[in-house]
Amino acid sequence: GDALVKLCSGMIEAGKAYITTNKHFVTGVRDLSQQCKKDEMISILFDQAQRSVRQQLHNFVKDDVRKFKETKKQFDKVREDMEISLVKNAQAPRHKPHEVEEATGTLTITRKCFRHLALDYVLQINVLQAKKKFEILDAMLSFMHAQYTFFQQGYSLLHELDPYMKKLATELDQLVIDSAVEKREMEHKHAMIQQRSFCLQDFSYDDSKVEFNVDAPNGVVMEGYLFKRASNAFKTWNRRWFSIQNSQLVYQKKLKDVLTVVVEDLRLCTVKPCEDIERRFCFEVVSPTKSCMLQADSEKLRQAWIQAVQASIASAYRESPDSYYIERLDRTASPSTSSIDSATDSRERSVKGESILQRVQSIPGNDQCCDCGQPDPRWASINLGILLCIECSGIHRSLGVHCSKVRSLTLDSWEPELLKLMCELGNSTMNQIYEAQCEELGLKKPTSGSSRQDKEAWIKVKYVEKKFLKKLPNGETLPENERKQLQSSHVHVMNCVFHISVCETAATLERKFRRDSLFCPDELDSLFSYFDTGAGSGPRSNDSGLGGSTDGSTDILVFGSVSSGEAEIEQEASDLEDLRELHPGLLMYKAAQARNLPLMAEALANGAEINWVNDEDENKTPLIQAVMGGSLIACEFLLQNGADVNQRDSRGRAPLHHATYLGHTGQVCLFLKRGANQHAVDGDGQDPLSIAVQAANADIVTLLRLARMNEEMREAEGPFGQPGDATYLDIFREFSYMASNNPEKLKRRSLHFSHSCT
Repeated sequence: GDALVKLCSGMIEAGKAYITTNKHFVTGVRDLSQQCKKDEMISILFDQAQRSVRQQLHNFVKDDVRKFKETKKQFDKVREDMEISLVKNAQAPRHKPHEVEEATGTLTITRKCFRHLALDYVLQINVLQAKKKFEILDAMLSFMHAQYTFFQQGYSLLHELDPYMKKLATELDQLVIDSAVEKREMEHKHAMIQQRSFCLQDFSYDDSKVEFNVDAPNGVVMEGYLFKRASNAFKTWNRRWFSIQNSQLVYQKKLKDVLTVVVEDLRLCTVKPCEDIERRFCFEVVSPTKSCMLQADSEKLRQAWIQAVQASIASAYRESPDSYYIERLDRTASPSTSSIDSATDSRERSVKGESILQRVQSIPGNDQCCDCGQPDPRWASINLGILLCIECSGIHRSLGVHCSKVRSLTLDSWEPELLKLMCELGNSTMNQIYEAQCEELGLKKPTSGSSRQDKEAWIKVKYVEKKFLKKLPNGETLPENERKQLQSSHVHVMNCVFHISVCETAATLERKFRRDSLFCPDELDSLFSYFDTGAGSGPRSNDSGLGGSTDGSTDILVFGSVSSGEAEIEQEASDLEDLRELHPGLLMYKAAQARNLPLMAEALANGAEINWVNDEDENKTPLIQAVMGGSLIACEFLLQNGADVNQRDSRGRAPLHHATYLGHTGQVCLFLKRGANQHAVDGDGQDPLSIAVQAANADIVTLLRLARMNEEMREAEGPFGQPGDATYLDIFREFSYMASNNPEKLKRRSLHFSHSCT
């Protein structure tokens, strides 16, 4: 009895072990089937392993796969040798024939060996790929037949598999036949290539197809390996995969690496062979901002690349300019600059044919270069607010960014507030400042046909030496009695914009809407207007738009006092302050609050300090005054010209504090984008977030918290993290879009802080 119990227990344990082992085997077979998952006839392989199955698979792995791995090792070694030979051949100096001959001979031998072994390697790969199908399936078929025989009486499931196995056997036979045919074809091709190489007595010839196609369907005009000279101090040469596509010259280090753009727009480039350097087969691609030295493997390849670049340049010029620029801007715009027009989105702008270039060129004087008069300028100095031709832009770039910041109207992405700043200034306005005394001095301005030396001399005298200005009073400070007289004067500098409209009721409603809105007028019209994808719903101020008013009204900028009971503008001479008699720093200070950009530009041209401190008014700066005046564009002008976004007044408040106190959401957004420190506390111990929370300003709280979250994420990622989280940028953009399209959703009740007494 005890023996029978022991036998029964042993049978149960053996059954459990069988089930466990069987599960493991089925899992292994399922993993193996993934290698053939594209074959429809493979669905599932299961049950107990047989000795014949294991032996067949073992032989396949031991013999065929191992032979393939050995061939792969040999192929990798020979490939490395050929790479070394290519580098040595490229480095061989033209003036040392013996080194050239030695390098060429070595390259010939290694290339011959590489191509022989490459053919064998390819053959091994194809044979292995073909053989693995029927080897594995044959083993599985044997296993299934064994299972069918053993469980024929007891397992009807295996009996139902009989038709499937017959079908599988038929398909297996066909696979064997197809594999044999493929093998014969590959061997025939292999023999043909071998015979061809023997006939030529050399297997190292370079039969690479040297051709390019400007109208290629995939957009790639030409591609191949080139040596690129690095721009570092060592001038090292590296082999990279280059291609010409979409009017750009790009390269990548490895096949799946991200493309690196060498030349953004080939139309601005020239290409020329280089014979004055030590290395052979070199040519240079020169753009307005940089040059790139490249080296081909042979003279034939060098000529092909030069012709391909020239053909791409010609092809790019044949494209429609407007459609090209719009498509390019849509492709390169960042999330925060994906839309600019406040009334229509980018697709509608494409239909209308309006581009950034056309909008900025429509400003008075912007149809020609500011310095030489050449028509159709396509470059801009963003801190000066002028348009330039490509030659003058190069001269401006040489002055340094402290003097002139050059940007392309067609190639670079543009922030909406920067675009509107360009539309507020323009060539005519700035030339009235920087060329004010040209006629009095009898000077002749250069033309588009003048030499570069003449243009450069004119530009330096105009912007660096500033000899054509009508000078304002100089000196860093004003006399004490004059300063107090200015401070106590009853005449205040105001910027009053009136819309002379035929419908006084509409104007009244507009003023009421702006007074009740959560945002100040300039924010509604200036910062967030470019996120509006719907049609404009009302009149807009000229300060916010890209051109004039949409309602046909006229904007009048007045300095003086305005009667509160009437819509008349008092323009008597006794009520006007002669601003030109002010010190440049004080002029900048008052013009910033008055939102008068031409006066700000004139003050800056006359030497006003961009961060000038008014010690009679709590050490406030022009940027703080621009915040007080509610002008986003004035803030942008000051920031572009080097204003310190974190400079505080005597109460410890930076521009971000003031914008938060005043509820100027647009300015808060701008300062955060410019790196304002939102952790700084003022004299009352309040940081911008606590100010916004106490004021119950949900919109500014949201912006500040999003910016703080993004800052913490960047700090967590370390110095090599991304400059900005994509999700954060998307949320920021969507928030701005809602503020522009549906401001009524943001009209939340808030505690009205008194900025003057807080």
